[in-house]
Amino acid sequence: MTSILCVPSYLCAVIKFYPPFYKQKSLSLFSFSLTGQSGLGKSTLVNTLFKSKVSRKSCTPNYEEKISKTVHLQSVSHIIEEKGVKMKLTVIDTPGFGDQINNENCWEPIVKYVNEQYEKYLKEELNVNRKRRIPDTRVHCCVYFLPATGHWLRPIDVEFMRRLGKIVSIVPVIAKADTLTLEERLEFKQRIRQDLQANGIRVYPQKEYDEDAEDRILNDKIRENIPFAVVGTDKEHQVNGNKVLGRKTKWGIIEVENVAHCEFALLRDLLIRSHLQDLKDVTHNIHYETYRVKRLNESNANGLALSPLTLENGTLEKSDAESHL
Repeated sequence: MTSILCVPSYLCAVIKFYPPFYKQKSLSLFSFSLTGQSGLGKSTLVNTLFKSKVSRKSCTPNYEEKISKTVHLQSVSHIIEEKGVKMKLTVIDTPGFGDQINNENCWEPIVKYVNEQYEKYLKEELNVNRKRRIPDTRVHCCVYFLPATGHWLRPIDVEFMRRLGKIVSIVPVIAKADTLTLEERLEFKQRIRQDLQANGIRVYPQKEYDEDAEDRILNDKIRENIPFAVVGTDKEHQVNGNKVLGRKTKWGIIEVENVAHCEFALLRDLLIRSHLQDLKDVTHNIHYETYRVKRLNESNANGLALSPLTLENGTLEKSDAESHL
């Protein structure tokens, strides 16, 4: 499903950072996954991010929220445009993740989907008469939603991020952070960072990918705030004569774009302002390159043709298999 949307002018800030973005004759492509259990506000947050109805739930007529019996990926694509800046945005949702009584291996369909996109790109690269512009469906970022429990990471969170962090850039966020006090939020973020370090979980941006001192300073500020405590809404309210996005409560309005209230603005800047191109570069130069080398080594061991794609659980998957969209 593809539609054309107009988005807020802050998307045009990409031009300031990455001039090649708007000089390209073809659309720039960006894909990211929203992962987390039901009820954490994934659809609301992505709609807030682009101030448009871009989530799968918002674009599906007569949508009914149902708990899926299995984890299956669904995607929706949009061509978003503002002042001549065009980008094809693909939002990948993971309904059913973490919603079952038995969540064993619930991450496997997601691992499979990410690897399948690498496989498609690799096959296009290896073609003798390959396309001038290879269609890029690779997942550039996975925004992982953590419930605001105020405690430690759950085993399913640890296992998912440990496995996915090896093949895609992960940005963890605390969903519905307005349910925590400022003190609880700070303590929870510190516990999560301790858990991430103790379990060797790699989240974006990684220190080893900092290119210079300027990059390190910018990324250190981001790392200090991870995971981002976010709030999403599509409702506007009047605050001091201005319309702001926010959630109205008995004691006041939580302003989504006010960094004193939540860290949504920091997440937005990371994804579509300062680091959009870097996320794509890390995907291509690090994650895809790692996959490419592994697959070519396998093919050298088995002959000229690429061997069937092997999943983490040891089962074989046809390398041209299509994901469930």
